[in-house]
Amino acid sequence: MPEQALTGIRVLDAATLAAGPLVATWLGEFGAEVIKVEQPDGGDPLRQWGAQKDGVGLMWKSLGRNKKSVTLNLRTETGREMLRELAARADVLVMNLRPSTMERWGLDYPSLSADNPGLVMVHVTGFGAGGPKSDRPGFGTLGEAMSGFAHITGHPDGPPTLPSFMLADGVAALNATYAVMMALYHRDVRSGAGQLIDINLIEPLARLIEQPVLTYDQLGTVTGRTGNRWDISAPRNTYRTKDGHWLAMSGSAPTVAMRALRAVGRPELTEDPRFAEAQQRLRNAAEIDAIMAAWIGERTLADAMAVFEQAEVAAAPVYDAEQLLADPQLQARGVHPSVADSELGAMRVQAPVPRLSATPGRVEHLGPALGEHNDEIYGGLLGLDDGRRRQLHEDGVI
Repeated sequence: MPEQALTGIRVLDAATLAAGPLVATWLGEFGAEVIKVEQPDGGDPLRQWGAQKDGVGLMWKSLGRNKKSVTLNLRTETGREMLRELAARADVLVMNLRPSTMERWGLDYPSLSADNPGLVMVHVTGFGAGGPKSDRPGFGTLGEAMSGFAHITGHPDGPPTLPSFMLADGVAALNATYAVMMALYHRDVRSGAGQLIDINLIEPLARLIEQPVLTYDQLGTVTGRTGNRWDISAPRNTYRTKDGHWLAMSGSAPTVAMRALRAVGRPELTEDPRFAEAQQRLRNAAEIDAIMAAWIGERTLADAMAVFEQAEVAAAPVYDAEQLLADPQLQARGVHPSVADSELGAMRVQAPVPRLSATPGRVEHLGPALGEHNDEIYGGLLGLDDGRRRQLHEDGVI
């Protein structure tokens, strides 16, 4: 197998649940050695999160891919000292304890970087360092609420809507992952030191939803919920087909919006200023929606998509998981490989998303058993003999 982009980089994943562990997962897909540090009494709560098969957490199996699991009780001084020893041998450390806990336990960045000046540390919190809420616990749901996402999501006459997946955690993890790469570049290419990356669950998602802030700041208008519509694109909605399926469409580019009007048999509207001009088209979005809904509602999904694909209109079927796995484009690209696993037999997971031509990512294995790599890491990396490891186990440290 070819050497990967991050071969030689060692990552300690001492975080729990989604955002922090996701950073380590993505680094591990491209060759980093990832050591997952978990409490001996149950491990990362992610192991019990979501759907289970025979007591095995399916989300854990995917997020734990390519990781080595060790157990370490950070509530003990011995456990914290062992984490310091591991951090002294690592390139990246990911944590999500409260700032006050990290400082009290001597696991804050100034303490750890004193022994390892090149350490890059990702600290994920709910609200970020500094400010009156910096030490409060927080989960992705709070980020989805406070970022403005929930306020603008849903129908005008309905409640604010939360996503049914780890949106804020995922967006924060993506931000943190590229921050790690910038910090490693600064360290390894620019001969700089390591550094602390402060990431929270509100700001990354809020950065993607900046339009309402700009609108309020400059126009004094508070953006509300508009269902599937968006005030920068028309047509833009989901439409029900004759055979009970759903189709999504976007007319973000003016040329595509004109193609859509021609495709549904209304070429005269492309010459009508109410629809041909971008801002006027937005003001008349409801009328365009009605035209699209009526045309699509008289056709099956297959028939409507055939017309739109021929006309190069930006339209797509709304997939469920079964349809997603069956899509010929995704199948041709090998997006969902089946990975062998000692507990599940095999499971289809999504492959690494960025496609690097020379150093591609890969899934070596799914999430390991709790503490599966204790002997390898504590015996090999830290040099603890069998007797010492047995004693640590008896003492409840590992």
